[in-house]
Amino acid sequence: MKAHHRTLALTLTAAAATGLGVFAVAQGLPKLAQKPTYKVGFAQTESNNPWRIAQTKSMQDEAKRLGHRLVYTDAAGSAAKQVADVDSMIAQRVDAIFLAPREEKPLAAAVKKARAAGIPVILLDRNVDPSLAKAGVDYVTFIGSDFIEEGRRVGQWLTKNMKGEARVIQLLGTTGSSPANDRRKGFEDAVKGNAKVRILASQTGDFARDKGRQVMETLLQAHPDVNVVYAHNDEMAIGAIAALEAAGKKPGKDVMIMSIDGGREIVQLVVDGKVNYVVECNPRFGPKAFATLKDYAAGKKIPAKIINPDRDYTAQNAKAGLASAY
Repeated sequence: MKAHHRTLALTLTAAAATGLGVFAVAQGLPKLAQKPTYKVGFAQTESNNPWRIAQTKSMQDEAKRLGHRLVYTDAAGSAAKQVADVDSMIAQRVDAIFLAPREEKPLAAAVKKARAAGIPVILLDRNVDPSLAKAGVDYVTFIGSDFIEEGRRVGQWLTKNMKGEARVIQLLGTTGSSPANDRRKGFEDAVKGNAKVRILASQTGDFARDKGRQVMETLLQAHPDVNVVYAHNDEMAIGAIAALEAAGKKPGKDVMIMSIDGGREIVQLVVDGKVNYVVECNPRFGPKAFATLKDYAAGKKIPAKIINPDRDYTAQNAKAGLASAY
């Protein structure tokens, strides 16, 4: 055996014996050099609602404050476009990518492609399919809310505050997105086994106001006895309110309305008595996102999930919380 072949064989044998070696090293997260400023990508899902607009503004404001160059893209509600947006950022050789994944499965592949190109990715507000991509291996971390806990809080509040039987229409978020999957699971787990809670129908309104209104109009015809609406976000809840009012029903009284997000418009509706309960999902990601990027570059250990604290709004506290809602 030639000397260099023998050396290579010994190296591979040692690597196998330790369980580490060249392959594990190659699959590690990309390093990020410590620099005063970075060229950073932010691949946004869409900009058709106040929550997304508030999140984008927070990211842009913090990037500007720190002197970073932010390469911003808007996928306009298309997972295919968001994959292409990430591809474009990779081609532009950004230092890192902040990604709010439109859907769990398609964007998992985009995350792995960025990692293979040596670009670290931090996920914001939505996750990718954990069976396809993992924190600490394929991307740095997920920063956002605990969506299952949000749904659970809605279910628990309903159980404590409903009067008689709850006949529920659930307006689901975007099919295949982590908040839609988890907010449904959290809620349904919380009310499971309660004979007084009956889910009449669950249908996607795609997190959109007008789609929420249209779906509510259709479901209301099929289930005129509904007395609870649980919407996975404010936009669909506000659309549902319009449909209920058009049908001569009083939201907040005839039909209990519960939502997740906590924008100023829905908090005002809590004050007005048209919405009964809202769990906040904080969109102000900028400071936490860029602080995490700095910590990562400094070599600090980053947890797999960084959970934002979320408050809630009821008739008792909505007026006091209105000024600080986004």
